[in-house]
Amino acid sequence: MTTKHEQILNHIDSLSIGSKISVRRIAKEMQVSEGTAYRAIKEAENQKLVSTIERVGTIRIEQKKKENIERLTFAEIVNIVDGQVMGGRKGLYKTLNKFVIGAMKLDAMMRYTEAGSLLIVGNRTNAHELAVQEGAAVLVTGGFDTSDEVKQLADEKELPVISTSYDTFTVAAMINRAIYDQMIKKEIVLVEDIYTPLEDSKFLSSNDSTSKWHSLNRETGHSRYPVVDMQNRVVGIVTSKDIVGEDENTLVEKVMTRNPMTVTVNTSLANAAHMMVWEGIELMPVVDSLREIQGIISRQDVLKALQNIQRQPQVGETIDDLITSQLTHITDEEGTYTLKTKVTPQMTNQLGTMSYGVFTALITEASSHLLTRQKKGDLVVENISVYFIKPVQLESEVEIHPRVLEAGRKLAKLDVEVYHEGSLVGKALLMAQLIDK
Repeated sequence: MTTKHEQILNHIDSLSIGSKISVRRIAKEMQVSEGTAYRAIKEAENQKLVSTIERVGTIRIEQKKKENIERLTFAEIVNIVDGQVMGGRKGLYKTLNKFVIGAMKLDAMMRYTEAGSLLIVGNRTNAHELAVQEGAAVLVTGGFDTSDEVKQLADEKELPVISTSYDTFTVAAMINRAIYDQMIKKEIVLVEDIYTPLEDSKFLSSNDSTSKWHSLNRETGHSRYPVVDMQNRVVGIVTSKDIVGEDENTLVEKVMTRNPMTVTVNTSLANAAHMMVWEGIELMPVVDSLREIQGIISRQDVLKALQNIQRQPQVGETIDDLITSQLTHITDEEGTYTLKTKVTPQMTNQLGTMSYGVFTALITEASSHLLTRQKKGDLVVENISVYFIKPVQLESEVEIHPRVLEAGRKLAKLDVEVYHEGSLVGKALLMAQLIDK
């Protein structure tokens, strides 16, 4: 039997795209408390079923596929530019294919304006009207209004007309930045990209006997299985250690490990890998917000994915990508391994010196390079102790000297020193867990 929470989520899912949603209305329609309705709407927002827009409210939106994540919805544009919707609210869920800056003559502007695009323009009412007629949304910059005729046309065609106080150049830069950020997000591998879904997973019920574990073990060769209750909520996990010496009629709930660590489909691969390495876990259940099982993820899945990521070309560069790309490697006659880089504007703080975040990124990257070079495997940082860091100015060239103090099968300890013009400007101790390739 489904819970009230699930019923509300199913109801929201069934609503048409663009429908307005409120706590009070959901509570009245579903005959639940406003607190229950509020929690369900927040969960729907997490599941990307709805979006809350300031001065507009919460609306049902179309779920974007991961491969199209770099396309922004008009609702997201409203949030990015702190805009106000003047017309066409029902079209806020739609995505824009491209944006056009209206800094040209009207006929030239219309040649570039097409259905699904966003025209960014100032106080030019005739351009607003022509753009909406062409099937494009309009973003009016400079805080200007538009005519009532344009607002009415926007409502009829369900194409948003938005006003923002920012100028055209600033708005274009903000939207470009948002698209770029989305491209970086697209590259981040999540659990949902690699986990084994429920229909292909094996698991036990809490009222199963241990004989069922033996049956699954013979069938799959695996030794770990999640345990669920009558509502398919994960309540434990059973491994071969739990089963040893137990009678085959013993109930699974008597021997299972309770409250196991779990992940959701939105957990990043890096986070899942850290949890599995840190805790020595071979398998984790994938659950939803109610802890209902969605599938499983194994240590092998994670390691394979991590190795594949390293072979993938990067599209959107993060600050770590910029730092890595600028590092050069040197090994002297004595076999000392050194990395060199130059302090660029992106690596500085507001004072024009190398930022603390970049310093720790360099420490991590240098340690990773050295361990990979010595065939110790990839690392998951456990702790970084920075002993001191001195200001390093923009355009300065620095040398990073990583040195392995200890390296076992699963743990490594490294001392890392940073030099500028022969002077020591930073020193840190890094502790890491190793992932075998």
